[in-house]
Amino acid sequence: MAVTVLFAPLLGAIIAGLFWRVIGERPAQVISTALLFLSALLSWVIFLGHDGGVQQITLLRWIDSGSLVGDWAIRLDRLTAVMLIVITTVSALVHLYSFGYMAHDDHFKDNESYRPRFFAYLSLFTFAMLMLVTADNLVQLFFGWEGVGLASYLLIGFYFRKQSAGAAAMKAFIVNRVGDMGLILALMAIYLLVDSIQYDDLFAAAPMLAETTVSFLWTDWNAANLIAFLLFVGAMGKSAQLFLHTWLPDAMEGPTPVSALIHAATMVTAGVFLVARMSPLMEYAPQVMAFVVLIGAMTALFAATVGLVQNDIKRVIAYSTCSQLGFMFVAAGVGVYSVAMFHLLTHAFFKAMLFLGAGSVIHGMHHEQDMRNYGGLKDKLPMTFWAMLIGTLAITGVGIPLTTIGFAGFVSKDAIIESVFASGTTYAFWILVFAAFMTSFYSWRLMFLTFWGTPRGDKHTHEHAHESPLTMLIPLAVLAIGSVLAGMVFYGPFFGSTGQVSEYFGAAIFLAEGNNLVSEAHYVPAWVKVSPFVAMLLGLGLAWLFYIRDTSLPGRLSDTFPGAYQFLLNKWYFDEAYDFLFVRPAKAVGQFLWKKGDGKVIDGGINGLAMGIIPFITRIAGRAQSGYVYHYAFAMVLGIVVIVTYVTLAGGAQ
Repeated sequence: MAVTVLFAPLLGAIIAGLFWRVIGERPAQVISTALLFLSALLSWVIFLGHDGGVQQITLLRWIDSGSLVGDWAIRLDRLTAVMLIVITTVSALVHLYSFGYMAHDDHFKDNESYRPRFFAYLSLFTFAMLMLVTADNLVQLFFGWEGVGLASYLLIGFYFRKQSAGAAAMKAFIVNRVGDMGLILALMAIYLLVDSIQYDDLFAAAPMLAETTVSFLWTDWNAANLIAFLLFVGAMGKSAQLFLHTWLPDAMEGPTPVSALIHAATMVTAGVFLVARMSPLMEYAPQVMAFVVLIGAMTALFAATVGLVQNDIKRVIAYSTCSQLGFMFVAAGVGVYSVAMFHLLTHAFFKAMLFLGAGSVIHGMHHEQDMRNYGGLKDKLPMTFWAMLIGTLAITGVGIPLTTIGFAGFVSKDAIIESVFASGTTYAFWILVFAAFMTSFYSWRLMFLTFWGTPRGDKHTHEHAHESPLTMLIPLAVLAIGSVLAGMVFYGPFFGSTGQVSEYFGAAIFLAEGNNLVSEAHYVPAWVKVSPFVAMLLGLGLAWLFYIRDTSLPGRLSDTFPGAYQFLLNKWYFDEAYDFLFVRPAKAVGQFLWKKGDGKVIDGGINGLAMGIIPFITRIAGRAQSGYVYHYAFAMVLGIVVIVTYVTLAGGAQ
């Protein structure tokens, strides 16, 4: 079953991408989607029937060169099983959703191949992501890691006739290369120190690495800390953490199903998965774990503040994704990897639904994405409204305080905040509570601007707004079920107690001796447990005041604090800073090498030879070509005299 789960999406990509002309456009889409649903069904069978052990399924011998040995194998444990259901379920639903969303796409009216090509890219991405999470060694993981990078480049830039889409795809690709350089260095360091690329060998060597010193960049480092840090740099790029986050909001240039697949549930969670997978190493790198907490907390805060003022419906949800990833990394950083995976699982359901719901709104509003031109759509798009309402209740954390009854985000996000407080990382606790308040505000702001109030913007567009077809609504209904139930159903295995979590995950997650945070988190003060719920209510109340009660307040506030408003609207000026620090200097160096190096030195030198020395030599040589036989005979005799003289003198010298 695991082999079928892995290769069914690849088969779908090949059929849709290469053979659609043979079987037809529609059958290619149906086959690729059916194969994804087969993969999703088998993933759930594996997940529900898994016993918590580690199973290694060897497919073939891949690398065999000295001590560098790596099989292409599937590592099937609880961590893999969780990722399988997340990836295949969301991907299958996105494939189905794309039938309706891409049916009347107006970007390629003159190109009938765009739909099967889109489905092929979706399936290829899914295969690469499955390669990443089922990897049994570091090179196989890197293959999947780069595979999702390639597929995301193709999907983000799918509307290649739009300059902004091409630029966004390039930006995502380049920024991720920065993070991937860290991952490559980590792989090199692991092979250098462990002499193996196998997970089991690395995990067994973790205590030794914790006591090893290695020289890097003219400084001595603890080997475990260095490798963990380099691995986390890779995770920062893929999961859009602060400083390497700038690609994620621009990636919204791709079609909305791409946003749901890549930026909600799969690729951006690869970094969280990597940290959890490397828990046997991370537990021996406390300094790096503290850094993970810091970056995660700052990302949660940064993205939430920027999400407050965005007007594009997809960008609001994109920054929300960035912020929620920060929550997951904080959980992983304090050592509660199961809780990080818990939020990853629940987040996949409600965030995919929010993205697909936003796509339904955009589809119904004829590709209008500015929320300032929405309003009053509750009755026009009733099914979409209820789906997005459930997603909003989930992400903001609505539930019954001091119980485990509530929407998915209520259970998993509260688990993170309680665990962080129990860890003693007070600053991260307060940052996450404040981020929860802002999450509630911008989420309800999105709902109020979109579905309540009076219609704004183009009157004709509002009059012709329409609900989406069933192919787009069915995935929303399925994801709604997960958004309601996932937190309550999976609470025990992911956050019940340290013993319960250890038994459920088995060897998939390693907890160092003394790491009892999962159990300790249940005994934090009641005010800690209630604080995220209070933050949610405050955010809801403030959003209602601003966008329902008195709609003039946002404008007056931005006029009162124009500097702060522009600072948030321009995303803390990260893009401008990177443009000044990296892009412009790189362009200046390129311009210098082009104009001075290539133009003056290389072209100038060649042109100088072509215009000066070469013609002079050819003129002299031309004079020797007189055409008279006696001139040539004289030259031959002269040559013989020179040779005989040289031979005679050389012989005499010996």
